[in-house]
Amino acid sequence: MTHRLSRRDFLRTSGALGAGTLLASSLLAQDTPSQAKDINLALIGIGTRGDTLMNTCLKMGENSGIRFKAVCDIWEDFTLSRVARVLQRYGHEAKPYVDYKELLAQEKGLDAVIIATPDFCHAEQTNACLKAGLHVYCEAPMSNDTAGARSMVQTAKQTGKLLQIGFQRRSNPRYIHCWKNLINGAGILGQITAVNAQWNRSAQADRGWSRRRAMSEEALAKYRYKSMHQFRNWMWYRGLGSGPLGFYGTHQIDVLNWFLGTSPKTVTARGGTRYYDPKTHEWSDTVMAVLEYETRHGIVSASYQTINSNGYGKRHEVFMGDQGSMEMSEGQVGLYRNPDAPDWEKWVKLGFLKRPEMPKSALNTGAAVAVNASQPPVSYQLPVDMTDPFAVPHLTNFFAAIRGQAELNCPAEMAYAATATTLGINEAVESQKSMSFDENGVAV
Repeated sequence: MTHRLSRRDFLRTSGALGAGTLLASSLLAQDTPSQAKDINLALIGIGTRGDTLMNTCLKMGENSGIRFKAVCDIWEDFTLSRVARVLQRYGHEAKPYVDYKELLAQEKGLDAVIIATPDFCHAEQTNACLKAGLHVYCEAPMSNDTAGARSMVQTAKQTGKLLQIGFQRRSNPRYIHCWKNLINGAGILGQITAVNAQWNRSAQADRGWSRRRAMSEEALAKYRYKSMHQFRNWMWYRGLGSGPLGFYGTHQIDVLNWFLGTSPKTVTARGGTRYYDPKTHEWSDTVMAVLEYETRHGIVSASYQTINSNGYGKRHEVFMGDQGSMEMSEGQVGLYRNPDAPDWEKWVKLGFLKRPEMPKSALNTGAAVAVNASQPPVSYQLPVDMTDPFAVPHLTNFFAAIRGQAELNCPAEMAYAATATTLGINEAVESQKSMSFDENGVAV
């Protein structure tokens, strides 16, 4: 059984953390950028994710001290010219570049760079930027191969520059509250015995492009693309992306590793291209995996799935214990007490949970509704609000770390295990065999 702190012990060890609302406030206050130093920033890669990160920075406002000085993308005729104009309208004198190497050679006043290019570019570009003396925020997954991800960890250590990986749940105040106060502090779920996570997407058409703005075959070949379809849908191609499992699943595998305090020891996975054309969708569109974690409290089995032809279900992680269960997503968290578990009222009084609006039948008995009853189990909520766009806390943490006001919430060495594990699951799907992992989450 997991060790559970008494109320007195918990108050003594949590100390100044106080109630959940105070924890959230202190975290946000810690990550609030100072106006004492502007951060000169470059953006490399302006696809869907790069656009989101750029707009997130712009919405932080002029007082954030974030100044875009350069922007880079190989699609010069469309993406690059459009984004350069947008930044200029917001008062950012961002010089456009097609080649990131030219950007690094010419821009001498930069402090940091955001990299939001396809997976196969991450290692090369991140390592070059770190060696040029820049702090780097790189989108997840780290790389489409473990060697590339490992080189990023090594270069960050060698250069002493900050490298934040875009596992943004690591900075989400709701996830932080659950991990720090409820899992580690209160042990509210008891012994965690199983985990389920999923990220399903409805069927979607491939990304298209305007014929008059298509890149030339020569330009595409220069950057390792065989066609505009590959360029616009790189996630699905081997050698370019790591499939939906890498693009989406790696974020959730990181949460499993984080909350369970270790990486998995084994995985069994099945899947394949069940819906899309395998000629243009080389990675599996359907993956179902079972991972086993050896935790200090015993073995925990975790199931994971990503289905890219039907959006039914949720994009969530569910942790199940002998005292309760917790269903998590970036926008919402619900906790469910097992009927025979100790009462959670003490955690409500401490401010770590919000009391649920219980059905009258439950209020009359003072007991939680059984899971198998006709009414659904009551859901305790968190006293921690998350109203900002999901990328805001993670970027804010990155900028605060540059200013020396915080430590990174997801440095490269922390993100490496989830990246390696995800790539190992892809291997397990291909081999149709169970895989084992070493202590770093790398398939062996």
